[in-house]
Amino acid sequence: MKRREFLNSSLLAATASLTGLRAAYAVVGTGEVPDVAAVTGDGRAITLKGAEVREFAVAMRGAVLVAGDDGYDKARQVLNPSFDKHPALIAQPTGSADVQTAVRFARAHDLLVAVKCGGHSASGQSTCERGLQIDLSHMRGVRVDPKARRAWVEGGTLLGLVDHECMAHGLATPLGTVSHTGVGGLTLGGGFGRLARRFGLAIDNVESVDIVTADGQLRHASAQENQDLFWAVRGGGGNFGVVTTFEFRLHPMQREVIAGEIAFPFARAKDMLGMWAEYAATAPDELYIDPSLYLPPGGGSGVAYLEVCYSGPAKDAERALAPIRKLGTPSSDGIKTRDYVLVQRANDSSDNRTLGTYLTGGFIPRVPAALVSTIVDNFRGDPGRHTILFCQHCGGAAGRIPENATAFAQRDAVANMMAVAGWTMGAGDPAPHMQATREYWSKLEPFTRGFYINDLPREITARDISSNYRGNLPRLKSVKRQYDPTNLFRLNANVQLG
Repeated sequence: MKRREFLNSSLLAATASLTGLRAAYAVVGTGEVPDVAAVTGDGRAITLKGAEVREFAVAMRGAVLVAGDDGYDKARQVLNPSFDKHPALIAQPTGSADVQTAVRFARAHDLLVAVKCGGHSASGQSTCERGLQIDLSHMRGVRVDPKARRAWVEGGTLLGLVDHECMAHGLATPLGTVSHTGVGGLTLGGGFGRLARRFGLAIDNVESVDIVTADGQLRHASAQENQDLFWAVRGGGGNFGVVTTFEFRLHPMQREVIAGEIAFPFARAKDMLGMWAEYAATAPDELYIDPSLYLPPGGGSGVAYLEVCYSGPAKDAERALAPIRKLGTPSSDGIKTRDYVLVQRANDSSDNRTLGTYLTGGFIPRVPAALVSTIVDNFRGDPGRHTILFCQHCGGAAGRIPENATAFAQRDAVANMMAVAGWTMGAGDPAPHMQATREYWSKLEPFTRGFYINDLPREITARDISSNYRGNLPRLKSVKRQYDPTNLFRLNANVQLG
């Protein structure tokens, strides 16, 4: 029976007290719910009794979905369709109380837990197989106080909404570069974006969080309250709970920026990267430059291009862009005055169901000539693959924060370098594309120091993660031991206590 038909049935009307149970079981009217097969965090198979699932669902104001329910397949979907997982249950909280209910249910049954905001996790950790997915898509909203220059953002909000609401007041906070990215996942890992060199990372602009920890308690963390927890969530990822509200500091900024892409033939790739290598570390804080190399599938010609965003005074823009202009005549030049909110939407994916991707990356503290040569000389395409190498510009204000001021340790990075393979789903075996990217990355990795936990590679090891936190690891372990000693929240750049 379809859920809409069921909702319209007289049987449901006669059992109105069960409307909290949003799963479309035909037997709800009798008070029965089938048992559900699930797994614990350590992979042990368990069975969730139907009566317990029913009790959980009734306690939720938001939906609890199982396979076959309307909305289940949409809820479990993440940006990268190569991760096709099927949670045993999907909880869709509408507020902090629901998140507490979901976390307590997960803890009571030791369930594997995934938390989804925008579903952008490069390693697919915003979904899970036969665990509980906490889908925050029904917790989206922004409240701006322009006088205090603060924004309160619900945990499932996408960054485009934050940009839209804040820029209406001539204010901004540094977030990512794709408007449908979840603020929660982005921020907890650090939060790079077009304004990070000017205003710092997203975590550097967080004033406080409300977070549901593994014991189901809602806690407020700030510089004045639960200070260790506040320190840890700023760069420690989802290790410590589910953030239901972020408080961001805002900055005055004009709405119009100088931004766009400037492209060159692939034969000019070394010249372009060489210019960027010389300029990246000393560029003004208001200038953000991302270099990219791209080879399309089917044997088409490649392209080397720079994505630029200058947010400083318009009168100083050409001086800031002068090193780029010295590269000569480009293939195309789209750099012009643009609306910042629209710039933030420029890289949005219109359809995430058809293109599978594999990404690996790492931070580079400098860009020597040998790295430029290695990038270009080993860049190879394939008829069945989109092949991409790009760098996300770091430094500036984000690089002047002490390494131990937050859990995010990579303050010495000039860029976050990433290699990406993309393929059409169902068009063939993706394994060769992933392997080719790994082999390419093996030549680049010696130039890196650590990696961005929001771009966690699929094959990362616990040792790699521990090393990546550098000297912040002991303090992170202490906070993890206090707030999540059983490692309920493990689908992340996991801080392991063993």
